[in-house]
Amino acid sequence: MKTGSGFRHFLILWSGDLISQIGGGLTSFGLGVYIFNRTGSAAQMALVTLLGFLPTLLLSVPAGALADMYDRRLLMMIGDGCSAIGILYILITMMTGEPALWQICLGVSVSSVFSSLLEPAYRATVTDLLTAEEYTKANGLTSLSGSARYLISPVIAGVLIGPFGIRLLLTIDICTFFITFATTAYVKKSIPAAHRTRSESFLSTLGEGWRAVCSRKGVLLLIVVSSVISMYIGVIQILSEPLILSFTDSRTLGFTETVCALGMLVTALIVGIAGIRRRHSSVLAISLALAGVFMIGFSAKENVTLICIFGFLFFAMLPFANSCLDYLARTNIPNELQGRAWGFIGFISQLGYIPAYALSGVLADSVGTAAGIGVGRGSALVIGAAGIMLIAVSAILFFSPKIRNLDHENERKG
Repeated sequence: MKTGSGFRHFLILWSGDLISQIGGGLTSFGLGVYIFNRTGSAAQMALVTLLGFLPTLLLSVPAGALADMYDRRLLMMIGDGCSAIGILYILITMMTGEPALWQICLGVSVSSVFSSLLEPAYRATVTDLLTAEEYTKANGLTSLSGSARYLISPVIAGVLIGPFGIRLLLTIDICTFFITFATTAYVKKSIPAAHRTRSESFLSTLGEGWRAVCSRKGVLLLIVVSSVISMYIGVIQILSEPLILSFTDSRTLGFTETVCALGMLVTALIVGIAGIRRRHSSVLAISLALAGVFMIGFSAKENVTLICIFGFLFFAMLPFANSCLDYLARTNIPNELQGRAWGFIGFISQLGYIPAYALSGVLADSVGTAAGIGVGRGSALVIGAAGIMLIAVSAILFFSPKIRNLDHENERKG
């Protein structure tokens, strides 16, 4: 049962997520710089990102089913607490010598396996705590915490990694797990777990989650399109670092990433305070089209000022798009199926990251070598091409009657 204190408990849970995102951002930034400085390869940077991401993706569906079968807050505590094991392993290998690439990949993969429990349980807990009117505000704040790994972490990591090295960043990340564990434990103690009246098998739970997604063709189409969008956004996430590091240092990279992420902060605050009341499908398509335009500008020239401007504008579009995607999916799925449904939603919508992470680094290295322009400009060309394709996808989304119908039905319900 949702009470007036639901949003207060959400804020406590969200604060723990914010701290966790900052810690994870320190590790992500540090490992990216560490590997690029050692190898000079965008492909190897992307490989570490892929292997850290893939377990979370593959396990998101069973994790979603578990979120509906067991206490969601307990799953979050287990996932967050145990994910520190992988980071601790990387730290130990660095303290005993220079780790091989496979050891870094193993550590981030182990961390990712346990982190897979977090996302479906966290999203379903948001639905447990809040009313429908609070969803877009909560998602704006969630986007804000997600932006912390790009806004706060890079500038901190950029300053610390030079004089202290990556080991300090990993240590700080490990310490943040204790804080996030405590906030989740507090919410778990304050709010009883939802009573599960049905006894059902794991496979049956998975089947219901799939049917919840497929029962509305507009929702399924929305999720498939979001997977394509993820592919293009994943390209800039992977290749922005080798692009910038090819002509400047890690401190400037940290500053640049922070300035770019300010765009996400500004619009996340706007969405968190005001929300988005109508025409979610139109706002979604327009924000993605503009994001594609700004990706092209981001890749145009080796100039920190231009990169900061277009990066700021690119990130400013993401909270609008994420809030609309979240709202259109959340309001068309019954609450009792939210955990298992979000497992499938997370799985399908993030499939696009696999080709982005697997191929973008290889393409950047190959284009840079073949054209004789280096990995930096090779990365820029791939980012620009992804921006053009994102604009094309947003146009298809804007004119889709199935996506528009999701908006119309929500307005009729209102």
